[in-house]
Amino acid sequence: MKRALVVVSPNERSKRILREAGEFAAGSGAELVVLTVTPSEEFERTRSALADVGSSDVVYGIDQATESARRRAKRVARDALEGLDVDYRVVADIGPEVDSVLETAQWEACDHLFISGRRRSPAGKLISRDLTQTLMLQFDGPVTVLLGEEDEAEAEEDRKLFA
Repeated sequence: MKRALVVVSPNERSKRILREAGEFAAGSGAELVVLTVTPSEEFERTRSALADVGSSDVVYGIDQATESARRRAKRVARDALEGLDVDYRVVADIGPEVDSVLETAQWEACDHLFISGRRRSPAGKLISRDLTQTLMLQFDGPVTVLLGEEDEAEAEEDRKLFA
């Protein structure tokens, strides 16, 4: 492994997979690229909410959203990688998550992918593939996944769909 892509979001599993990737990279001398992706829908919701505030001073565009996401990911990386001798860079993107991850991995010449996922209920697995599963199938290289439990809100959504 020369360069690995670690996909993070503001949750505890992301901190754990980032720490694991950091330990692996420190032991092998590899570099990490830490990526956070803001889905297009989330960006549009935030932009719309800020526009509804009505202040002409409030400008929320792609540059502001990307910089804000990059700062949050930088804090997560700094905390998770504390005490490790590892080189890393933080990248932020806005758009479809799968496309953003795969394009960043290719652009950055990453040969390994680290991502956190969640255990899904059988109903959840039937409804659709999740980000983790899709990336495991489409990334051209090893993928390390840290699975966590599905939270109650996600499980309840699955139950409603099949009720």
